[in-house]
Amino acid sequence: MTDLTYNGTATVQRSNTATLGKGDSGTVKSVSALIEIAAGATVGQTFKLARIPSNARLTGSSELYWDDLSTASPDLDIGLASVDSNVTSDPDAINDGLDGGTASAGVKMIKTINNIGTPAWDYVSGVTEDPGGELDVYLSVTGVALDVGGTVVADLYYTLD
Repeated sequence: MTDLTYNGTATVQRSNTATLGKGDSGTVKSVSALIEIAAGATVGQTFKLARIPSNARLTGSSELYWDDLSTASPDLDIGLASVDSNVTSDPDAINDGLDGGTASAGVKMIKTINNIGTPAWDYVSGVTEDPGGELDVYLSVTGVALDVGGTVVADLYYTLD
């Protein structure tokens, strides 16, 4: 038998250290968050979804779900916020421009696929090294207010170095 010859090899985003018996991958952690947003939420309001370690590597399995939150077309952004002044909060670090006027059966939280598996701190604009500590994952309303309101659910998955 001959080994297969590959035309390319993927760059794997993984933990820096292998764990005996578990290979190169990290253990997946998960956070499921549910928040009820009242009608009348205005542009600029923010809603905390979760608190994660700054070195959490977000997976492509992370998704956000919501009801039809408005008869208009507000945008929803997913950002990362400072905890203990460790970074400058970035309101659209993870994703932006999600249409809150249409109910979602689940959208990927991470907007740019090449960011999947990178540490959370690396999503924050201007940050060049891990500040340590934790970051808040939050949702913000942009564009227009939410005149209906409803439920938002975040299923966040990550690994740790």
